[in-house]
Amino acid sequence: MRNIKTLLGLRIREIRKSNKLTQEQLAEKIGIEIPSLSNIENGKNYPNSETIEKIAKGLNVQIFELFIFEHLKEPDSKKMLKELISILEKDTNLLKIVYTITLNLKKT
Repeated sequence: MRNIKTLLGLRIREIRKSNKLTQEQLAEKIGIEIPSLSNIENGKNYPNSETIEKIAKGLNVQIFELFIFEHLKEPDSKKMLKELISILEKDTNLLKIVYTITLNLKKT
């Protein structure tokens, strides 16, 4: 499971890219070193509150938006299996395709 440092970093990267900013551009805009931003985005470092404010301002978002990362969490394997079974029960053609792919992957 991903921790909060990793999720925050992924979310910052996601918003930065949606704003078409490079790490260099954002780092310059908010006044931090490029390696510092890189370490935050890679989940190696957790930014302090002042840096979080700078990042939010630099990305033109509210601070709370940096912490909306439910969609970035890794899905639970039991939940994935239930969802997959539900989908495959409704579509026998898809079931055959997934079955064939799975057998071929298992052989390698």
